[in-house]
Amino acid sequence: MTSPPHPLRVHIVGAGLGGLACAIALRRSSPDIAVTVLERAPRILPVGAGIQIPQNAARVWAQYGLLEELKKRANVCQNVTYSRWENGDALFAQVQGGESVLNTGMPWLLIHRVDYHRVLLEEAKRLGVKVELRAWVVDVDFEKTSVTLNGREADPIETDIIVGADGLYSTLREKLLGMPSPAQETGDLAYRGTFTRSDLLSLDDPAVDELLQRDYVTVWLGRKSHAVFYPIRGSQEYNLVLACPDNLPPNVRKKEGDLEEMRELFRGWDPLITKVIDRVKTVLKWKLCHHEELETWTRGNVVLLGDACHPSLPYQAQGAAMAVEDGAVLGTLLGLYTNSARSNDQSTTPPLKTVLELFEKVQKERTTMNVRGSASNQKLYHVGDGPEQVERDKILKAATLEEKQEDEEFLVIDVRYQKKLLGRDCIAEAEAAWAELIATGARD
Repeated sequence: MTSPPHPLRVHIVGAGLGGLACAIALRRSSPDIAVTVLERAPRILPVGAGIQIPQNAARVWAQYGLLEELKKRANVCQNVTYSRWENGDALFAQVQGGESVLNTGMPWLLIHRVDYHRVLLEEAKRLGVKVELRAWVVDVDFEKTSVTLNGREADPIETDIIVGADGLYSTLREKLLGMPSPAQETGDLAYRGTFTRSDLLSLDDPAVDELLQRDYVTVWLGRKSHAVFYPIRGSQEYNLVLACPDNLPPNVRKKEGDLEEMRELFRGWDPLITKVIDRVKTVLKWKLCHHEELETWTRGNVVLLGDACHPSLPYQAQGAAMAVEDGAVLGTLLGLYTNSARSNDQSTTPPLKTVLELFEKVQKERTTMNVRGSASNQKLYHVGDGPEQVERDKILKAATLEEKQEDEEFLVIDVRYQKKLLGRDCIAEAEAAWAELIATGARD
């Protein structure tokens, strides 16, 4: 027998976007999967700022019936524009909808993380997912497939599958690897803040008013720094991210930012963005970290997803989207496994370990592409003034996003890369990978 007693029990460590995406996918894929999310926090707090849902993640939510609910709380991005830091000189516009070659039939959404998380949490609960708070996982037994919670050492939780969705500073990653595996500093940090519409309208500035009329992501490219601005919550609020060299002490993940320090760092930039920056009332300062690629995401019946196994720099708006893809692929495969086992055809049902390895096979090349793409964009965004910057600007201004454009030095104008990144149907790929596994009779 390759299958555990029904229903299949899955415990997900972490109630972030990736963990909830996995929980939703599991329940959508098969009602015979009992899903519990273990969250260390005592309660789910409304935290965070703006976040982007690119087309590939939007496709997942369309298939799970949540896209319209998310759109009610979001702006639909029409354009990602890139400008020069000093004067706002337009360099390139990556059009998302209409006749654009990048129109995949799915929207690119701009949303507040709190709203995004709330929609997923409510859907998970509606589907019967159990969310257990104050559930801090401190140990894992890979032989028994069990987790031990802080304060409940005498009563470990045995299960069939453990999913480590506990983020960049993952406990599960270190347990799986059997050694310390800390996140690594990138040399960058980000200031993050939000405004109300009235905060910015009070500037009484025609250029700012025009900026507020556009459902755009606007990016200013600077010297070792860049700025990102976009609307959320139906243009009643706006999100600002300022990336610059890291000056936080080692191991300090975040702290309240000093407004004068932040403004001084961006002094002399395009007056449009500096006027916006001057309206910031409070800001958080986040150290940007990443992690080297893992050799494996699985050990026994334990598997990692999202930032726990492939964190990336936030320079491609794909970090959370990759976690959503992970959750959808893993949920789809485990649903197919469960349905196969339920049919009592044990001869064609692969072991759970094989299913988890298939998940890694489907996703690993994909997430590696994203990590490298984000690192490439860091270089693109932060070129210092001089000959290299002049050449970059010349290339961006000449770009037209035509089908023939591919293998470009800068990925934002590489059509083949962008279509591969944004046009993917990860659920269909998971189903195809399962069909191939069954057809070839792959076993342990």
